[in-house]
Amino acid sequence: MNKENAAPLKAVPSNQPARTLTRSDIEVMAKRVCNWGRWGPNDEIGTLNFIGAAELKAAGALVRKGKAISLGLEFNSHGPQTTGWGGRFNPIHTMLATGTDAIAGNQDHGGIRYADDMVSMPLQCGTQWDALGHVFYGDKMWNGYDAALVDSTGAKKNGIEKTRSKMAGRGVLLDVARFKGGDYLADGYGISAAELDACAKAQGVEIRRGDFVIVRTGQMEQRLAAGDWGGYAAGDAPGLRFETAEWIHRHEIAAICTDTWGCEVRPNEVPDATQPWHWVVIPMLGITMGEIFNLRELAEDCAQDGVYEFFFCAPSLPITGAVGSPINPIAVK
Repeated sequence: MNKENAAPLKAVPSNQPARTLTRSDIEVMAKRVCNWGRWGPNDEIGTLNFIGAAELKAAGALVRKGKAISLGLEFNSHGPQTTGWGGRFNPIHTMLATGTDAIAGNQDHGGIRYADDMVSMPLQCGTQWDALGHVFYGDKMWNGYDAALVDSTGAKKNGIEKTRSKMAGRGVLLDVARFKGGDYLADGYGISAAELDACAKAQGVEIRRGDFVIVRTGQMEQRLAAGDWGGYAAGDAPGLRFETAEWIHRHEIAAICTDTWGCEVRPNEVPDATQPWHWVVIPMLGITMGEIFNLRELAEDCAQDGVYEFFFCAPSLPITGAVGSPINPIAVK
């Protein structure tokens, strides 16, 4: 992993929330934001239903200066999966045929000289979507489907392929790190619902129904600048507080994305629950979540022109029964 920037970055000090939440708080929030049945008993895409024809046409009109910005981290062996959490590892790229094969004449019997390759990787090892079949609440997943419907052959319900034509619309960047006066939020910084609203107001942007809301903490940029991922994957991190589940529900957004490994603040606010915010927002609220986004270029562009809305497109790979998908999100301004 190479350093992207040797200059020291300014941190916004941690405001680590008091870890006073309990399993009961999870249960209360789960009931409060539950969207099961909202789009019928057979729904498998949740809040992506908020994107209709009107929302998509309005998003297309946001392309004004003709600039496309990738929000994807490159997929390679230097990626962020340094801890091996959940058996995840960085991509392994293997060449099946090369130019040296061609020069040696090893391919001439086939009448063509070429290169070919393959990659082996967990679907959630880099910039990616979490599908609605990724996290369970007890024995259930999104829309009340039985968790047993995700078995060794894949997800029979809520697979990522169901979202194949839904990952496009109005994108909004909430640059919380810049709003708070730093380059990045320190590990353990919990972003509140009030801060999300205050950041949007300061940027002069309105959160609307069907938006792809992208929250920048600056953590990835800090890790790239340091040349060391450290505990980026599954370690302490800035992120969204548990309370923001209600903010997401109230604003009726389509998806939520961040530049961190797991979106929510770590250490988690419920001591005996790993990723308690995930417990609620994916299986109960039904929101698709984007993680490990590379937001530096987009943040710089938005700061320069003062425009924090754009056309956003990040199709999932339609891998049948998958509970996640690698992506290369694009913001077009």
